[in-house]
Amino acid sequence: MYLVKTPPLIKTIFNDFLWEVETQENEVFLTFDDGPIPEVTPWVLDQLNTYGFKATFFCVGENVVRYPDIYQRIIDEGHTVGNHTYNHLNGWLTDNETYLDNIKKCDPIFETHFFRPPYGKIKKAQLSVLRLMKSVVMWDILSGDFDQEITKEKCLSNVINQYKPGSIIVFHDSIKAQEKLTYVLPRVLKHLADNGFCSESLDYAMAQSEMV
Repeated sequence: MYLVKTPPLIKTIFNDFLWEVETQENEVFLTFDDGPIPEVTPWVLDQLNTYGFKATFFCVGENVVRYPDIYQRIIDEGHTVGNHTYNHLNGWLTDNETYLDNIKKCDPIFETHFFRPPYGKIKKAQLSVLRLMKSVVMWDILSGDFDQEITKEKCLSNVINQYKPGSIIVFHDSIKAQEKLTYVLPRVLKHLADNGFCSESLDYAMAQSEMV
């Protein structure tokens, strides 16, 4: 069970997380979890390039080690990266020391000040340490591209009927999500462009906020 649209009350209660970006512009913040992998990530990058959109990729450390060329392409094309643990660990099911060490294991491989917990699950004790080192990013909209029980049309409507300026939207550049993502992502990008929206990276968002 998951919520497609994060309710305002949850954002208020759990205000240690970044749920959305304050902006006056027609921009959203597309994010992709679980890569990089050769079967999906290069295709995602090609789709983003079609519209000149930027995104944030929350990378699994062991995938970065396996596919450094794909990771480097993400960087070279101006996207932001975030830490998604080294082994895609569930924080609720992992002891605190192991979980935090697994996050830190990524640091010598790639540098980022953004972190997203796999499955959105992290313990309070883990968060209390992690928030001193990184910005913990959640989401405003969860596309559901990983959900084998919904149709690709439902996945598409989850996004295009829910987003607003500043929405952080979650997709997955993973094998599990590939079938739905192949259908949904080109349509979401076209919809955004046709409605005068763009996608920016979280690095861009943070740079803009520092200028205000």
